[in-house]
Amino acid sequence: MSTTYTLDTATSRAHPVPEPVRRLTVPAIAARKVAGQTAEPVVMLTAYTARMAQLLDRHCDMLLVGDSLGQVIYGLDTTVRVTLEMMIAHGAAVVRGSYRAVVVVDLPFGTYEASPEQAFATAARVLRETGAAAVKLEGGEVLAPTVRFLVARGIPVVGHVGLTPQAVNALGGYGARGRSEAEAAKILGDARAIAAAGAFALVVEGVVEPLAREIQGAVACPVIGIGASAACDGQVLVIDDMLGMFERVPRFVRRFDSLAERIDAAAAAYAAAVRSRSFPAEAEIYRPKP
Repeated sequence: MSTTYTLDTATSRAHPVPEPVRRLTVPAIAARKVAGQTAEPVVMLTAYTARMAQLLDRHCDMLLVGDSLGQVIYGLDTTVRVTLEMMIAHGAAVVRGSYRAVVVVDLPFGTYEASPEQAFATAARVLRETGAAAVKLEGGEVLAPTVRFLVARGIPVVGHVGLTPQAVNALGGYGARGRSEAEAAKILGDARAIAAAGAFALVVEGVVEPLAREIQGAVACPVIGIGASAACDGQVLVIDDMLGMFERVPRFVRRFDSLAERIDAAAAAYAAAVRSRSFPAEAEIYRPKP
């Protein structure tokens, strides 16, 4: 038995209650890929709040507390400005709101690149203060020693290669990567190095489709695509993009809803009801008891 957190949806309050441990595990995710094939693709979405985690949890194998929260939650122009405190606060909320999925938290820019020791201190704090199962970091071969250092000390790691948003200033934008032979070879080498260092899964973002297929076949761990290929071992999207919360989304996003339009319509209906004084109605107010 383990004390976890569930949400009382009637009140939106979190209550600690004893429950059997039912979460998927890092080894279970890694074991999805056998002899280069994954019979059941890994389903992954980003989540930033307890309530969203609760809604997504039953459908997802992994929930990623991505540093994309800087843009979709805080309105920042890049993920470079995201702080460790932001990631910890939202990571803890997602863990409280979920019980099944493996929760992974991004390490923000500047908190792990200097040395393996810096990365360990950051990752240990993230896991300790959030209750998450793993961390994700961006970068290729140069960070392989860091991944190896973390894994050897009991910290599960998800790698991230290809288009790495934290390096947007160096990359010069968010365009697809791997179009040239040299760049494709570099990204493939990065993927192999990070996987060989012990990452239990690898996010491959924004690369040309043939390269994504090559990476999937070249590494033993599950490859989770975002703007990559249907041949990947799993897929991840930013939840706000998938739900249609923004007018503009990357080419690789499929909108599974148009939630922004529905929120706009609901807010308009609410405003009209307030202005016409039809809200609150009799059933929505308190009367003195007789």
